[in-house]
Amino acid sequence: MKKVAYLMTVVLSSAILTEVFAQDFIPAYDRFSGKETSYIMLEDGSKVEGTLEDLDRKKGLIEEVVIKDASGKKITLKPEQIKAMYLMPSGFSKLSTNMDVGTKVKKWDAKYIDSEIIKKGYAYFEKAKVVIKKDQEMLLMQLLNPGFNSKIKVFHDPFAAETMRVGFGGMTMAGGDDKSYYVQVGDFPAKKIKKKDYDDEIKVLYSNCPTLVKKIGEKIRWTEFSQNVYEFTFDCQ
Repeated sequence: MKKVAYLMTVVLSSAILTEVFAQDFIPAYDRFSGKETSYIMLEDGSKVEGTLEDLDRKKGLIEEVVIKDASGKKITLKPEQIKAMYLMPSGFSKLSTNMDVGTKVKKWDAKYIDSEIIKKGYAYFEKAKVVIKKDQEMLLMQLLNPGFNSKIKVFHDPFAAETMRVGFGGMTMAGGDDKSYYVQVGDFPAKKIKKKDYDDEIKVLYSNCPTLVKKIGEKIRWTEFSQNVYEFTFDCQ
């Protein structure tokens, strides 16, 4: 038993160190704490704070959020009512980001997102127009690059197949990469970009920065997608 615990600790430590010292996306989460405070901004401009009672999904997409406020009242919210929200991942998943997510982002360009909340380990969701097949839908999606998204926003694809990963609780650890993301460039709707298509997409994604396109083109790596987005955000005019 002790040997198993030791091995798990080694794997976890290696994954965390890899993640913390890399310029990376925030992990995608599927389970959230019912004890820590959740922060929800509504479309009408009001805010709701409380503990998460329930999070209903259908085919990976959020369909309903139930929050218990300070008075004990349960508030049920539909995605169309929510503009954005901060949820704390549950259990083991909280450990990875509590090492200060801020160390992963050397700069912070998203002024509308509370960096102090993100640094505590919260996942951030916001409403986004997303292309699903031939239709466009407004969906509540987890933003994976909250600190560097002024030019390109990368959202978790809840349907994405994954490469090799290590999973604990509600957390997806370093060691694997989603095979697809929903990516929004500027004000255009977010569309799915797959790992196998990245080499064809770089000229579109980074069209305003030919030096970066050239650099990436010399050695295209899907695992460096987050670093590419970061460089495009801060190093390209």
